[in-house]
Amino acid sequence: MPVSLPVLILFVSSIGWGLTWLPLDYLGKSGVQGPLLILVAFGGAVIFLLPVLLIQYKAWRAQWQLLGLIVIFGGFANLAFQTSLYHGEVIRVMILFYLLPVWGVLGGRIFLGERIDALRVTAVIAALGGAFLILDGPDLIRQLPGWVDLLALGSGFAFAMNNLVFRFAQDIPVGSKVSAMFIGVVIFISVYLLFFEPDSSGLTVANVGLTLLYGIAGITLITFGTQWGVTQLEAGRASIIMVMELVAAIVSAVWLLNQSLGAMELTGIALVMSAALIEGMRGSQVAEA
Repeated sequence: MPVSLPVLILFVSSIGWGLTWLPLDYLGKSGVQGPLLILVAFGGAVIFLLPVLLIQYKAWRAQWQLLGLIVIFGGFANLAFQTSLYHGEVIRVMILFYLLPVWGVLGGRIFLGERIDALRVTAVIAALGGAFLILDGPDLIRQLPGWVDLLALGSGFAFAMNNLVFRFAQDIPVGSKVSAMFIGVVIFISVYLLFFEPDSSGLTVANVGLTLLYGIAGITLITFGTQWGVTQLEAGRASIIMVMELVAAIVSAVWLLNQSLGAMELTGIALVMSAALIEGMRGSQVAEA
């Protein structure tokens, strides 16, 4: 069965998200602190997309409440994820965030009436099991949860809810929804910076330019791809395919940092890819409600 265009675009965009650690790592080593990096990157994307939001005003003004939910869920999800990565252990944060398929499948069933069949349950189990193995889950369980863990868990839940609203708000153009998501990030990070003043010494002209390029060209492009795919697919199906981001992050890090993968990690990658293929190759389904 041929892969549909939304599945392909979501698949590629998820891989793009998995590679974002490369520019983040470079900018971080150049002296751009996490909060300021987020503010400049997403602030530039907001300015870039503001004309789109204004041009599409008539298309979303009657459903501004849904756009408001995207501002809240999308903004918090991005900020919580970036902050938890900045303050916590990357591996621990990733496994908590990648409970996303559970929230996506359950939320799709509760709020959108999407059907959960045996194939979808199998894909969820494979995705979560694969993530658990890749991220050395048994070792992570022995550690007591802290505020960073709760933030990472909350970011995955908020992102799943954001995707549900994206899919529900079919009459609102994707450009307006992505703009609202970025505006939410800027609002939340601005409030954060009111209480915590970061070191701005690394914000040279060159670094600001690269950060703006990362936000406008990189984040905007892969977010459009991800959220368009989410709008076209069932929430549960999209959440499972998006776990490919984890595989891309692990494989690229291993390749570029000259590390190696053990049998457990390779088994986990195979499970995650199997889950993505199960959902990617199945026929499209229409939500029951």
